[in-house]
Amino acid sequence: MPLWPVYTGAPAPHDGITKLPPPPPWRAFDGHPVLDPPDEDGDAPATSPDRVHRAATYQASAHTVQLVNAALYLRRPLLVTGPPGTGKSSLAYAVARELRLGPVLRWNITSRSTLHDGLYTYDPLSRLYAARHATEHPDDPAAGTGIENHLRLGPLGTALLPYARPRALLIDEIDKSDLDLPNDLLHVLEEGQYEIPELVRASRDVPDGRAEVLIDGTDQRVPVERGRVRCKAFPFVVLTSNGEREFPPAFLRRCVSLRLRQPDDDHLTEIVRAHLGEPDGYAQQLIDRFLSRVGSGELATDQLLNAIYLARSSGLGTDSLDELAEQLMPYLGRSPQPDAF
Repeated sequence: MPLWPVYTGAPAPHDGITKLPPPPPWRAFDGHPVLDPPDEDGDAPATSPDRVHRAATYQASAHTVQLVNAALYLRRPLLVTGPPGTGKSSLAYAVARELRLGPVLRWNITSRSTLHDGLYTYDPLSRLYAARHATEHPDDPAAGTGIENHLRLGPLGTALLPYARPRALLIDEIDKSDLDLPNDLLHVLEEGQYEIPELVRASRDVPDGRAEVLIDGTDQRVPVERGRVRCKAFPFVVLTSNGEREFPPAFLRRCVSLRLRQPDDDHLTEIVRAHLGEPDGYAQQLIDRFLSRVGSGELATDQLLNAIYLARSSGLGTDSLDELAEQLMPYLGRSPQPDAF
């Protein structure tokens, strides 16, 4: 009996959720289980998807391997451009996994992002509250009023710490930034160092000039001397772009540029095999239809993987799967309407 559907639109509650098959490997969450589900009106804590799968299954072309090595040898950022779904961000995770560079530091760029956001954040209001608390409770050892207690390094600031092995830093969708950010980044990445003015000023009142600050993504503290950070091993920096804007020539000259294209038949089959195992007959049909329409610019590889996963796990017949595949992958229908493109 087919597992599909779990949700039926029925008026009465039921336990159909227990029929769900295992999730796609790229959507398998690993939070610790709880004894009971949240209350009816409660919210479950948010978790981040596990990045291990995308790193382990990434299929790099020979051209990609060459340019990644060029960036590693030259200690230069790698600017990766290409359509959505071609694995631009996954590349950073794959390289970090193979070379044991530790967890990838990720900086998601928006139109409001500034260099300061990537380097560090400082909360003067929390320091003000701490100072008030220290005045009211002078014997409380938790009342930390030092600047370092209200400052955290960002992903870029953390990547430039003097690690013995380089860290991997993903600066995602750099083309969404304002006009100044690429040039601002250029200076910091050229020098491999930066200053934290708040700590520079505070270090004058500290005998050794050292401060322990939090780093991005963890509660770990690292020492910063006299407010200055200088890298030892230049990080492996991947900047991704959808090709939506032009970058300053000075910025481009100092990056190793890699342009990813939509995979061909053999490469796409290898991607499907790495994620979901050997493609069956229906999966191969979807691959062929995907390749015939991918030039429209409306399709991404993850949409194909979603459709193949559903074909294997839902138990639906071919006719129903065709209709569902067309909904998951727009313009993939066998007979598109003339005005579909």
